[in-house]
Amino acid sequence: MATSIEGLLSELSGLDEPLEELRNLKTAVLAIPLNILGETVNGLRLEVIFSLLNTNDREQIELCGAILSRILQALDPVILAQNLKTELQCGLNHPDDLVKILAMTQIGRIVEHPEAVTEILNSQELVKQIINCIGGEKISVAKEAIKALSKMAQTKAGLDALFMGNLLKYLKDVMATSDVVRYRVYELVVEISSVSPVSLGYCANSSFISQLIGELTGDDILVRATAIEMVTTLAQSQHGRQYLAQQGIVDKISNMITGAESDPFSGFYLPGLVKFFGNLAIMDSPQQICECYPAFLKKVFEMAVGQDPTMIGVALDTLGILGSNIEGKQVLQKTGEKFQDVLKRMSNVARNATTELRVRSLEAIALLLTLPAEQQTEDLLGLTESWFNSLSSQPMEMLKSISTQPFPELHCSALKIFTGMASQPWGQKKMIDTPGFVEFIVDRSTGPDKESKDAKYELVKALVDSKTTAEIFGNQHYLRLRTYMREGPYYVTAVSSVTVEGAE
Repeated sequence: MATSIEGLLSELSGLDEPLEELRNLKTAVLAIPLNILGETVNGLRLEVIFSLLNTNDREQIELCGAILSRILQALDPVILAQNLKTELQCGLNHPDDLVKILAMTQIGRIVEHPEAVTEILNSQELVKQIINCIGGEKISVAKEAIKALSKMAQTKAGLDALFMGNLLKYLKDVMATSDVVRYRVYELVVEISSVSPVSLGYCANSSFISQLIGELTGDDILVRATAIEMVTTLAQSQHGRQYLAQQGIVDKISNMITGAESDPFSGFYLPGLVKFFGNLAIMDSPQQICECYPAFLKKVFEMAVGQDPTMIGVALDTLGILGSNIEGKQVLQKTGEKFQDVLKRMSNVARNATTELRVRSLEAIALLLTLPAEQQTEDLLGLTESWFNSLSSQPMEMLKSISTQPFPELHCSALKIFTGMASQPWGQKKMIDTPGFVEFIVDRSTGPDKESKDAKYELVKALVDSKTTAEIFGNQHYLRLRTYMREGPYYVTAVSSVTVEGAE
């Protein structure tokens, strides 16, 4: 096979119309497993394929790209760095984005390798070209450049190269090209900062982080919205959250929520501010966040009972996140009647809003009512039962009605609520006291699609796994559930065909 590929490569030299030979070569390289292909092509001269990229013929570029993508993937990153660095650098300047992405992907492999990365770091011009690609027209090329530079910054040598020398000025010059490019650089900086406290230190010392924070209170409302997304990403890491707290940024964002009441354009950035605190609460402590920044929960409740569909959706998602753990449930319970009003509104949205908002409300209710067996104390069981009863005058009938509607997303979301209740004794009593509910659970004709079957099976499994189901449901119903679970989610009852002799 090596002879075959070598022969096909030699045939390409000097051809004016190489398409047929390229098709044959593509077939040959795709037919060989990667580990064998690497041994086969190692040492072969690939310059001829790179040279054939210099054309306006789209098919020729695509064929060369497919061949090189396969061959280069099979080669060790050290070999790529030592033998094909120049060709990859030329690829970054190619007018076709397909070639740029091909070159960037392979450079990404090189910078991930502890021995090969030095070859890239020693070539400032090559790194400058990668930085240039952040400012490219196509987002797909920019994303690959961000990925490659982020990988490069995984080592101290990479951080030093990017932030301690001439490349830092070059990165800032590219950043100044436009608003779009500026935010791509922020994306890179946040990605690098998230790796470790050391990498965050490099980015902070280079003034990128303070510049990003400054965007939060800028005059451009859309810029604010993008900035809060970036800062939220930075807060995903513990060291990122500590930095934001130490710099007073969390306080600043809390003040922005309060100030949003008098800003007619706050609708553009307010959802981002709420998501920021929602993320903080779930990663750290719901109680601490809600107590230290009361404006957050106050605003979530206001949004939930308001009229703006965008705000309602964000509030529903946030309430689901907050109430998904015990501490969050207790924080919400402490608000008393305020949260009871919110629950009633969530129930109303689940019945009467657009399909998207109905689903988001049902999903949030499911998270609020779920209580794993190991966390079931008398107080917490009383809490989830009281929340369920607050939904409406007849919550079981309401949810059963939604779960039988011919819309898979609504059907599955309602079943998730039943699944959340299924391990709790009060939930099981509600189910057994609802006429026809067990028959509905074991009826395989409802919800014919895969998602519905899976959701129904999860409900049955939750009931069977609970220690109290047999006693509350009774043996007959419990055995029906056990049979359903044993048969699996996709069981189909066999129908025998009887032929009557002499029938037409």
